[in-house]
Order: sequence, then structure tokens, then C-alpha cells
Amino acid sequence: MKSDRSSRWSWAFYDWANSSFATTVMAGFFPLFFAEYWAKGLEPGTRTFWLGLASSAVSVIVMFIAPLLGGLADRKGIKKHFLFAATVLGAVSTAAMFWVAQGNWPLALGLFALGSIGFFAGTSFYDSLIVAVAKPEEMDFTSGLGYGLGYLGGGLLFAVNVFMFQSPQTFGLASGAQAVLWSFLMVGVWWMLFSLPLFRWVHEEPMHDQSGSDWQELVRTFRQVLTMKPVLLFLLGYWLYIDAVDTIIRMAVDYGVKLGFEPSALIKALLLVQFIGFPAAVLYGWLANRFGTKLMMYIALAVYGGVTIGSYWLQSERDFYLLAAAIGCVQGGIQSLSRSYYARLIPSEQSGQFFGFYNMLGKFAAVLGPIVVGQTALVVDNQRLPILTLLPFFVIGGLLLSRVKAPAAAAPSQNPPAASA
Repeated sequence: MKSDRSSRWSWAFYDWANSSFATTVMAGFFPLFFAEYWAKGLEPGTRTFWLGLASSAVSVIVMFIAPLLGGLADRKGIKKHFLFAATVLGAVSTAAMFWVAQGNWPLALGLFALGSIGFFAGTSFYDSLIVAVAKPEEMDFTSGLGYGLGYLGGGLLFAVNVFMFQSPQTFGLASGAQAVLWSFLMVGVWWMLFSLPLFRWVHEEPMHDQSGSDWQELVRTFRQVLTMKPVLLFLLGYWLYIDAVDTIIRMAVDYGVKLGFEPSALIKALLLVQFIGFPAAVLYGWLANRFGTKLMMYIALAVYGGVTIGSYWLQSERDFYLLAAAIGCVQGGIQSLSRSYYARLIPSEQSGQFFGFYNMLGKFAAVLGPIVVGQTALVVDNQRLPILTLLPFFVIGGLLLSRVKAPAAAAPSQNPPAASA
């Protein structure tokens, strides 16, 4: 396995590249622009149905293909090939939305679905390549660097795109709608351009093909997961606490709207998370090498528990910003350390397929949490109380994590690799 500064930074910059899709497109403009521009002629319920159907279809497709293609990539040694294909699919589909005419919602929705497939499928191959660029003792910092660059890159482009939307004349554009279309084109170019270092400088070890069909290998790996207690316990704990993390991410804006906060305040809070998340994620990787990966994960889960409780007492926009800042300090940390810790638990030669299962659980995330929160909201006459139902997710997830036997490489190091990364 090759491990040097250029390969680690090149790998990490893929987070900078594809996070533009997560911020500007998924979390930012597409849902609103779809309703107000492409599908404005449809009934609100019909718009919601088709948008939800597309999102569900993407999830199902990725859940099936990620482990299957991951196993094939392992046996052939072609993770970079699959990542390149996913990147081209995602970037080109996103950029193509620039040319979709107003009212042509089926084409816009189809391109968004293809872009989402490229994003989520590509993430699985990208995650699995961490074993090709980092030694076990370097994985925490390297993973944190990736998430940190993702927050910074995604946040920078999103900030520019928001400014374009709010002041299109400054950029020589006729309207906010034209600014949004240009934003989609910019995301596609940004995604493709900043992915190039990975394809140039990250070197994947050649593998020899194994016997058996892709489906047989998938079943074999699933059975293998069931017999590997540390991996199984980690995946169960990860599914619970990342479900709660993703629920907070997805429902924060809706929660703020219910409390009467201005949309501009919610956008500012989102940008605050992005820019705090950059140094925090990198710092978290360094601290994990210094004090231990699991300890830092426990701290992140404790902060999320505190944020959940604090959300119940939320009163002002200032309080909302403070909670957003707290999330920014640990969100990248729990995500990056989960990735690096898992990478040390699995066989490196099967990283593609094992990370396929990891990202499959990620797609299941934010399913149970919103259901629990939503059902609680139906039976209680208090819009603040349902958020507290997420606390058990963090507690039980942390307890399961505590039962995972730490690999030797996860122990604290007196010489963290930060300086050489």
C-alpha cells in the first residue's frame, strides 16, 4: 500500500469535489427550484410524490449496487474505474440541469436522480480507497482531512451560489432562476475538476480475480460480516447513532421554521456548520491520534446528546446559531472517525464490498429517526418534545460502540501523522 502526502491529499480532495453536490444541489437549491420552476404547474401533493419517489428509487438502487459493485471492484482491483464512472455520471447529470427548460420537471427529476446515484455510489468507492492511501495509524487524520476539505469546499461554493441567487445582477445575470441554473453547471464542473487529483495520484493495488459469481461473493461477505463480532457490533451501533445524526441534519431547517425563525437565519446556520466543520473535522482526526479514536467518538456523541436536549429549550435565533456551531464542531468528527475506525476493522483486500455494506447502512440512516420523531409529534401536543426521542439512538449506539474491541492501530499515538499529511 502506498502512503505519501500527495496520495492522501489527492484522496481527501475528492470530498472537496463532491460535497458541492451535497450542499448546493441536495440541501440547497434543487428541492426549492424543482417546486418553484420546473414543476410549478403541478399540484403540491403531486410534486412531493414525484420528488419522494425519485429519492426512494435512488436509495434502493444504491443499496443494491454498492455492495455488489464493491465486491467486483475488490476482485478486479478497479475501485478507481468505478469511482470515475460514478463521478462522470454525477457531474455530467448535474451540469446538464443548466439546459433543462422551465416546466420540464420529468427531465429535471431524472437528471437529479442520476446525479444522486453518481454521488452516493461514488462515495462508497471513495471511502474504500482510504486503505490505499493511509496506513492504519494515519487513517483518523486522513479521514478527518477529507471531511474537513468537504465542508470547506462545499461551503465555499454554496456561499458563492447563495450570493449569486440573492444578487444576480452583480454577476450579470437576469434573475435568481438563472443564477440557480448557473449554480448547477458550476457544481458539475467543480465536481469533475477537483476529482482529477485522485485519479492522477491515488494508486490502487492490483488484485487477482477470484472464483464465484458477484452474487455469491456478496452472500459470502454478508455471512462473513455476521461472524465478525467487532464489525457487526460497530455496524449496528453506527446505524443507530448516524441515523440520529442524519435526522438532525435533515430536520433542523424544518424545526427552525416551526419555531418561527427567518429563512435567512436558517441559511446562515447551514453555512456556519460548513465553515466550522472544516477545521473541526481536521482537528478531530489529530485528536483521535493523540487521545484515541473511540474516546473522541464518545465525546461527539455526548455533544449530540447535549444538542438534542438543548433543542428542546431553544428560544432565539442566537440559540439556534450556538447549537449549529456545536454541531459543526463534531459532525465531521463523528462521520470521519466512523469511516476510519471501520476501515481498521475490515480486511483491506475486501474494502470495496465491506464499505458497500457500510454505505448501504448509511442509506438506511434517517429512516427510523424521522419515523419516531414524526409519530411522536402526532400523539403529543408539543412540537419540541419529539426531538428528545433521538436521545436513545445516541445512547444505545454509544453502548454498542463500547463493546467493539479496538484494533491495535486505534490506540493513542504520541507521534500523530498530522505534520506529514
